Amino acid sequence: MTGKEVRIVFMGTPDFAVASLSALVEHGYNVVGVVTAPDKPAGRGQKMQQSAVKSYAQVSMIPVLQPEKLKNEAFLAELAALKADLQIIVAFRMLPEAVWKMPPLGTFNLHGSLLPRYRGAAPLNWAIMNGDSESGVTTFLLKQEIDTGNILFFEKVTIAPDQTVGELHDQLMGIGAGLVLKTVDALADGTAIPIDQNKLEIEPEKLHAPKIFKEDCRIDWNLGLQKNYNKIRGLSPYPAAWTELTSPSKEPITLKIFHTKTETSSHSHTPGTILSDQKKWAKIACPDGYLWLTDLQLAGKKRMGIEEFLRGFSQIAAYRAL
Repeated sequence: MTGKEVRIVFMGTPDFAVASLSALVEHGYNVVGVVTAPDKPAGRGQKMQQSAVKSYAQVSMIPVLQPEKLKNEAFLAELAALKADLQIIVAFRMLPEAVWKMPPLGTFNLHGSLLPRYRGAAPLNWAIMNGDSESGVTTFLLKQEIDTGNILFFEKVTIAPDQTVGELHDQLMGIGAGLVLKTVDALADGTAIPIDQNKLEIEPEKLHAPKIFKEDCRIDWNLGLQKNYNKIRGLSPYPAAWTELTSPSKEPITLKIFHTKTETSSHSHTPGTILSDQKKWAKIACPDGYLWLTDLQLAGKKRMGIEEFLRGFSQIAAYRAL
């Protein structure tokens, strides 16, 4: 059997998954169905919005399933009726065994890390926040424990010192799509050689990449310059690192920070002290230097560069970052 003869069911939700789905379709692979998240209300008007994967599938005339619960008997019957030889998962939720064991060639996942590094929901964010110099994508066969199945293929990329998670995400979308095609072909013709993750060494602190919550995004100005710099770029543009600006005479304000530059220096300022000429620059003290603000957003305002920001908020030096 060749890769293009395999009956494929694709499961995914966001734009990252669309890159792989479109690669399959545009290269003539036989995608017989798509499984994605149910439509949900979003935005100020709470209008129903569909996933990026559903939008692409509909344009491509591919049948779409949107189960609320993956163990629902009606959904399992619909999925079985598609008679898939192989299922592909890209940025989707955890599957029950009844789903991932269904096709004869199995189910594989595209994960945004070099497994076994960074198993979990936010691998790209944690790689940059931890200051890693490389990342990548991995395809692996599903098993019960999340992100632990046998590795099929991987591809490495270098993380640039100033690269944000948004930039890494976009870079790996295309690379991951190519890896998906390679994996389908190898599983179809029997040339894939799975690698047991348990035989690979990994630093314990880089094993897990848990979901990131709002409080995880708060900047601690008592930490070192490089740690905070990595945290900001590892959360930019989403969910975005933030700090609270406080002043004795004003209400606290939330400030999101998307880009900074570092200045390593000895100084006597308390961490969180804000310095600015109130026209062109502003920087915040860390114990071993300063982070110069270049791209930021006040709560309720639009995102902007520092000079535009200061034209509307020239009193920033009257605040302190906490």
